[in-house]
Amino acid sequence: MAVNYIIYDLEATCWLGRPPKGYNEIIEIGAVRINEYGEVISRFENFVKPTINPILSGFCKKLTSITQAQVNTARSFPKVLQDFFDWADVYDEDYYICSWGQNDKKLFADDCRLHKQEIEWLDNYVNLKGEYDRLKGDIVKGNLKKIVNREGFEFTGKPHRAISDAENLAKIFLKYFDEWIFL
Repeated sequence: MAVNYIIYDLEATCWLGRPPKGYNEIIEIGAVRINEYGEVISRFENFVKPTINPILSGFCKKLTSITQAQVNTARSFPKVLQDFFDWADVYDEDYYICSWGQNDKKLFADDCRLHKQEIEWLDNYVNLKGEYDRLKGDIVKGNLKKIVNREGFEFTGKPHRAISDAENLAKIFLKYFDEWIFL
């Protein structure tokens, strides 16, 4: 059976301080699907309409470059998640869902609980930041953009945009394709 690696990033509602109503919601899902041969198969990018705090803060709009209009016209999290599942083929294929650090897994789990969606699909999660630290033999400091540059790549796209961050993380993933350990 074929194995897919889903390299993803999320953007969420954000503020300079604590979020109103204590909750950050996903507003963008970006991902790259890579097969067991290290070939990029496809990309996924969708905005998500937040429900608890539907108005983006000025800080969030400036940080992510996501506009209020983009989230206003987006679909709900359950609908976008269903599209993501269909695209990632999490039903019939073996897969690993991978992000840079645990925060994106937590965001997915929190939004799944909020919208009463299953979370078992996250059981196949791999923290690439933790794996990268293992490969390097130390805790590596720096944000994704710095790591991408340190690894000899140019960071392309816009930082703090889910699809750009996922595509750049995929560069690191592919560079060390045969060295990751997924248990």
